[in-house]
Amino acid sequence: MSTITLEDIIKPENLVYKKTELLTDNVMSYCPGCGHGTAHRITMEVIEEFDLEEKTIGIAPVGCSVLAYEFMNIDMIQAAHGRAPAVATGIKRVYPNKIVFSYQGDGDLAAIGTAETIHACNRGERIVIIFINNGIYGMTGGQMAPTTLPGMISSTSPYGRVVESMGNPLKITELVAQLPGTYFVTRQAVHTPAAVRRTKRAIKKAFENQLTNKPGLSFVEIVSNCNSGWKMTPVDSNIWMEENMFPYYPLGDIKVDGELVKQK
Repeated sequence: MSTITLEDIIKPENLVYKKTELLTDNVMSYCPGCGHGTAHRITMEVIEEFDLEEKTIGIAPVGCSVLAYEFMNIDMIQAAHGRAPAVATGIKRVYPNKIVFSYQGDGDLAAIGTAETIHACNRGERIVIIFINNGIYGMTGGQMAPTTLPGMISSTSPYGRVVESMGNPLKITELVAQLPGTYFVTRQAVHTPAAVRRTKRAIKKAFENQLTNKPGLSFVEIVSNCNSGWKMTPVDSNIWMEENMFPYYPLGDIKVDGELVKQK
């Protein structure tokens, strides 16, 4: 009777999945159920599949996204709060042959960094922006963000976001899609296997655009949960996201190859 060894199991022809070497072995410090870890993984998988690990520079600003350099095993730079697109612009212009991306949350990109985001998109910088939108300031205590939905409770809107006094949520992705400098703009998610596959394809297209020097900036929004900030279990937060976030922030491509996509 033959014995199956570990070597038999891990033969290349039997391998189903292997963690990308571009993720460090550090234990993920994000809250259990958070989408950041999945977004990190597929971003690093894309860079590995393109064999760009020696050419890529990532920029992590302030917020939960600041932890990215603990987990992404490539050259990383930390930027001041909201300034990642400006730092990415400088790096790309000094090193035009490098592949440059920023990884930012909504409180960073759509609040203190609004000007940097809009102007980098309008200039058509040849960079990739990956934007995690969970509708809240996650790291600093769950305060209301520019993306917080009407009626949504946060630590600074305990009775819900009141549009009359607090303004409407900012659909920053639709806004930058209108700018002539953006080449590819999409909104995706990572809460299901199918969504992860679509998001990975979007990130791959964004990096391919930069790799082939397409004329403009690629912008990938990922709608995610913040179960700790929303005070929900991970499962409940994903259900809430589907029922509340997706109607306001619908998934899909908004601009492809420099042309706006007609919405249904």
